[in-house]
Amino acid sequence: MGLDLIFVRAFFVLILALTAFLLHPAQLSPWIFAAGGLVLGGGIIYFEIRLEKVSLTRLIGAAVGSVLGIAGAFLMSLVLEKALPGMPFLPVCLLLWMTYVGLVVGAKKGDMLNLAALGGVFGGEKNSQKSFKILDTSVIIDGRIADIAETGFLDGVLVIPQFVLRELQLVADSADSMKRNRGRRGLDILQRIQKMTNLAVQIVEEDFPHVREVDMKLIELAKIYDCKVVTNDFNLNKVAQLHGVEVLNINELANSLKPIVLPGETMRVFILKEGKEYNQGVAYLDDGTMVVVDNAKRLISKTIDVTVTSVLQTTAGKMIFGKYDERLHGAGAAGHDRAVRKPEPPAAAGVAAIEKSTIES
Repeated sequence: MGLDLIFVRAFFVLILALTAFLLHPAQLSPWIFAAGGLVLGGGIIYFEIRLEKVSLTRLIGAAVGSVLGIAGAFLMSLVLEKALPGMPFLPVCLLLWMTYVGLVVGAKKGDMLNLAALGGVFGGEKNSQKSFKILDTSVIIDGRIADIAETGFLDGVLVIPQFVLRELQLVADSADSMKRNRGRRGLDILQRIQKMTNLAVQIVEEDFPHVREVDMKLIELAKIYDCKVVTNDFNLNKVAQLHGVEVLNINELANSLKPIVLPGETMRVFILKEGKEYNQGVAYLDDGTMVVVDNAKRLISKTIDVTVTSVLQTTAGKMIFGKYDERLHGAGAAGHDRAVRKPEPPAAAGVAAIEKSTIES
């Protein structure tokens, strides 16, 4: 299908160039008109390729806007012909201006159309908008979104607003070295995502000058496109839910993938530091989960076995509470000592035999 389409496009451009070569209207070289036909054909093909990526709602909005602009320009030109006769250039300029304004404004406002309410062939248009996912600044800097995208769990189009790129650039140009490194990391993550062939990335110019906060701009943009916001910001998650915007939280995804630990299970952890409460120690699992252990303050920098007492699961993360049982640890140590001392009886018997032989001699 792709080769056939390329053949049809090339044939169209050649026919247009040949027509311009044979039917050159002015007394110029026909080769000049042939070159002009090639350029015109290439421009038409480029316009057709760009038009394929536009949604149906934008096409309808642009068509309606341009028709209204032409109708308005025609009515205004009738008035201008009577008020200012002898100026044919003015109605033409007015027609071009009104058509352009109607086309652009109609295309931008076309996303607000709800074609799903019409049913039929228009019923699936709104569902395609659901595949759009807007990336937040925090989730871009975090970097895990690139790993998730590489696994193929993300589908549709990843939308990157222009105001998010500006915020990333400001962070990358910051005088603080830590912020500067975070901003540059975010830009590197975007380049990595753009190079993925199985994923479509779209940069939108939509902005909301009357809204100052970037988080609120993301919410307004998600309302217009009726899509989801991908973030790991806890506050943005809550505010977006209040506005009725769906959110994909990377932290919630990471928490759901962590291994399930049940109360009563035994786990081996390394006590890293002192806890906030009395006689508590704090350890961390490989995935970053915090483990708070009672009776482990004096065991800092040691690896011990703890018994899980409870698990606290929140949107901000998971915490595991455990208890260090000295009797359990002592029983384990005693068993280890007995295992080490098992070979001693034969050795003791050998010493007794040597002493007996010495006495008899």
